[in-house]
Amino acid sequence: MTQDQNPSASLPIAGQLTAALLTVGLFIAQLCVAPSLEAQQAAREADLLIVGGRVLDGSGNPWFAGDIAVSGGRIVAVSAAGAPGDIVWTARDTLNATGLLVTPGFIDTHSHAGPSLTTPELSHARPILAQGVTTVFVNPDGSGALDLARQRSELEADGLGVNVAQFVAHGTVREAVLGMEARLATDDELQRMTALVRAGMLEGAWGMSSGPFYAPGSYSGTAELVELARVVATYGGAYQSHIRDESTYSIGVEAAVDEVITVAREAGLPGVWTHAKALGPDVWGYGRALRKRIERARAAGTEVYADQYPYLASATGLDAALLPRWAQAGGRDSLLSRLARTEDRARIRADMAINLGRRGGAERIQFRYFAPDRSIEGRTLAEIARAHGRDPLDAAMALMEQGSAAIVSFNMDEEDLRDLMAQPWTMTASDGALPEWQDGVPHPRAYGAFTRKLETYVADEEVVSLEHAIRSMTSLPARVYRMTDRGEIRPGLAADLAIFDLSELTTRSTFTDPHHLAEGMRHVLVNGEFAIRNGQFIDARAGQVLRKR
Repeated sequence: MTQDQNPSASLPIAGQLTAALLTVGLFIAQLCVAPSLEAQQAAREADLLIVGGRVLDGSGNPWFAGDIAVSGGRIVAVSAAGAPGDIVWTARDTLNATGLLVTPGFIDTHSHAGPSLTTPELSHARPILAQGVTTVFVNPDGSGALDLARQRSELEADGLGVNVAQFVAHGTVREAVLGMEARLATDDELQRMTALVRAGMLEGAWGMSSGPFYAPGSYSGTAELVELARVVATYGGAYQSHIRDESTYSIGVEAAVDEVITVAREAGLPGVWTHAKALGPDVWGYGRALRKRIERARAAGTEVYADQYPYLASATGLDAALLPRWAQAGGRDSLLSRLARTEDRARIRADMAINLGRRGGAERIQFRYFAPDRSIEGRTLAEIARAHGRDPLDAAMALMEQGSAAIVSFNMDEEDLRDLMAQPWTMTASDGALPEWQDGVPHPRAYGAFTRKLETYVADEEVVSLEHAIRSMTSLPARVYRMTDRGEIRPGLAADLAIFDLSELTTRSTFTDPHHLAEGMRHVLVNGEFAIRNGQFIDARAGQVLRKR
């Protein structure tokens, strides 16, 4: 070899030795970094290939024609069709998604399905999966399990059809420390609540939910919520609130939205106005003003959001809708004692009359479940009152004395709903329970919130674009709650996927005939396993209780 062929030959001995060592080191490094032929071949093998789909990745961008490789419950590759240099993948299973949308599985940020998912009869979560939802957040409105470890064990006992994320429930925490006492917490009581919130966050909760509209959360002050939210913030959690007033019950809906903003700003964490609405004729048309409040807060640097279900009716308890909170102090026994006293009963009735007006009257209240008398389910308070020859208020009080009635309340304005839906900070939620088949006359949102939004407000009425709607159901909630491994179609993320033709989605559940599953989801995957394939349920129960790390 000539000197030109081997430049190092002209170096001194020490230089030649150094060059040789560098050459050997580079060779070893290449051995360590470059995969073997077998490794390269293994890297091309997946459990499942989804080919030919219109990939809508959840980011808000338009769909692109592409293929997705799934292995070990994760997305391992996403390639645009025809892109040069793509690795050719093989798999033991291939799904042809030609002509279908492929999106991330939907995330329901507000679900009351927790208790039902702990039962062997409903842990399959089929009404949820039929909408394309693969993850639900439970323990909302400040209500739910106190012991999250125990709840997690109960959820996992029979397998889960969907993934579950848990909240610490403020109302439950408060009741554990103060019971139903209508007063502010002492410093000692606040410290005990702080310890319970911290314990929940250490168990993997994704944040704290509150319901200061409801007793006992309504007996708290903003300072209490801020203090507990600061604990949540130290663990990277978020604060979600059924606000103190959605109408004119107490402080007014505008001040109630401001309270969420205050908690988010002072505690330094994301704040969420959950199931956003302006409830009742007194505040119809307030949607724009409420939206402006959030926009101003965001412009000033406070991270605040909303979620929403696409219906003009809410659902709650008859007690919560009509009773003044002072009458509920001390719990049900105290309420019954007050109703038995003539003077207190008259005062309660007078307050209930005002609240019934806030709801738009007895014709707008429909019963969805009432254990003492199932015959009233599906009928309105006005109908029940007429049937018994009573004033609606007296009929309502008589029902309250028998037990707790669940209601649907028709009290929202279409323009408010549309205005809030169109915002880039509004997520999608169901606020739905997981009703046992043929049990009561529940709000149809339990069966169709997500498909209704796509069917009605995207395809039919074009209130929002498809890209906007899918983002509101996927990457936006994942970002808000800091869920880093879901919500988008990207390599490394969990393979939660919904595959469908938008024109085939049908929401069959109605207010008078609710017990019908949504239709049109061709395929749904949870953690890489089919939960629905070719329109048929597969009882894989591949869901997990997701813990925030």
